[in-house]
Amino acid sequence: MKTKFIKRAAAAGLAATMVLSLGAIASAEADYDECTITVSWWGGEDRHTATQEAIAAFMEKYPGITVESTYAAWDGWEEKMATAFAGGTAQDVNQVNWNWITQYDADGTTFLDLNTVSDIVDLSQVGDSYLEMCQIAGTQAALPVAMTGRIFYWDKTSFDEVGIETPKTYADLLAAGEAFAAYDEDYYPLALGEYDRMILMVYYLESVYGTDWVIDGELQYTQEQIEEGLTFIQGLEDAHVIPSIQTIAGDGASSLDQNQKWIDGKYAGIFEWDSSASKFEKALAEGREFVVGDYFPDFGEYQGGYTKVSLAWAINGSTEHPKEAAMLLEYLMNDPDAAKILNSQRGIPVSASALAAADEAGLLDAKTVEANGKVLAWASNALDPLFEDSRLKSSDGVYYDVMAGLSYGDYDVSEAAEILIDGINDVIGG
Repeated sequence: MKTKFIKRAAAAGLAATMVLSLGAIASAEADYDECTITVSWWGGEDRHTATQEAIAAFMEKYPGITVESTYAAWDGWEEKMATAFAGGTAQDVNQVNWNWITQYDADGTTFLDLNTVSDIVDLSQVGDSYLEMCQIAGTQAALPVAMTGRIFYWDKTSFDEVGIETPKTYADLLAAGEAFAAYDEDYYPLALGEYDRMILMVYYLESVYGTDWVIDGELQYTQEQIEEGLTFIQGLEDAHVIPSIQTIAGDGASSLDQNQKWIDGKYAGIFEWDSSASKFEKALAEGREFVVGDYFPDFGEYQGGYTKVSLAWAINGSTEHPKEAAMLLEYLMNDPDAAKILNSQRGIPVSASALAAADEAGLLDAKTVEANGKVLAWASNALDPLFEDSRLKSSDGVYYDVMAGLSYGDYDVSEAAEILIDGINDVIGG
């Protein structure tokens, strides 16, 4: 059955030009060099498998082009790619995070301006508002794959075992903390790492105050308001809603989806990107039911939270094979056959042709569709790209320092707020 997402293509005026655009692209691709090009991405096993299959199909379609792949899980990936971008050794085609455009391509030279290969990469398949999010220094630095936002997901089996419903409100969540503690002290209704806590705090504050976190390079929240947000986060820990950072660290897992307590249902909830949640579902022990949650209307009078470009494809600005790299990018972004292989592995596609093909074939993951629909319908705030700057979000960044320090008791809320404000201002102030 076709979903409502296909209406996006027609509403954007893209469907009528799709066939003509793809025909022009096919003509531009007619002549190409036999060569080897490279591609990189991060993700879970399902994304790895689907992307490898799509690349194999690309090589079959274009004999003489060999594609060599580099991929891994997210842990440590940005540090590796930052070194590659700085040293000019990145792959020809790279999956990139949205903030990498501002962080690693500020002058528009790290990534190839896709306008220069627009006879091969059909930019018209993506709406202008999405394209603008990946522009810098007068260049089209990357092509966005999907839009995403954070939303709650629950292991319903755990809630059934405890004997309560999954939370629909903040009050429900607090009550769940009490119920889980009474059931078993090792059970928690929600688990949040340091960066998860930062995103949830911003969602909470935006719900209370209705203001974007940063506007025009200026933090919009006072120390008192941020202390309120940090008190909210610490309150979840105190109420047995979330385990402490020390507890999670003691579990010995490199990521939450690989944590045995998540796999077994002792951690029964996450606050995760709709484009990345499938790896958590795949990790659950057999027989456990994974469901999409809801936003909490009792956080505040506003619909807090934000959407962002989930990830994008970019071409190395110093590639020796710009045409063939562009052909691979075009295939992964817009080709109907690739869309049927990749389905929702990078979220719900914003490419009109990819969306139409995957939707027509009924291949879009139902939970991803459900979650993405809730995110786009609810989240009303804008995100500053520097929110995800590595100086803030990396494992040795400000967010981690603040949230771990607060959880361990190294900082009180006032000290934590000061450190957070100073760190953010250092980044957004240049």
